[in-house]
Amino acid sequence: MPWVSKELCTGCEMCVSECCVGANSMDECVAFIDQSKCIRCGVCHDVCPNDAVRHDGERIPEEVESNLVWVKRLLANDYYSNDKERQRGLIKRMERYFAKNKRVAEKTIERLREL
Repeated sequence: MPWVSKELCTGCEMCVSECCVGANSMDECVAFIDQSKCIRCGVCHDVCPNDAVRHDGERIPEEVESNLVWVKRLLANDYYSNDKERQRGLIKRMERYFAKNKRVAEKTIERLREL
């Protein structure tokens, strides 16, 4: 899903004026993409003169770190503290959770190719 880099956006509003579904707007002089309205047409990518409209693949490291922060927060709960067996159990459950998400993504990609 596209997103706007606040550091690169100059507030020119090109993506706002060219968005065919009104998904782009301005928020404190920076473009914002409403993901619930966005149809993934790519026009905002094409018209942005500063490459501020970015692809979600660039966020993978950030999302991985966010997942790790989440799991570490869970591990910090009193329920898990000083209990290595419970900690290992949580980590195994989280591995299954992320493996399931991976399988869902893979199956979705397979089905998209059928469209």
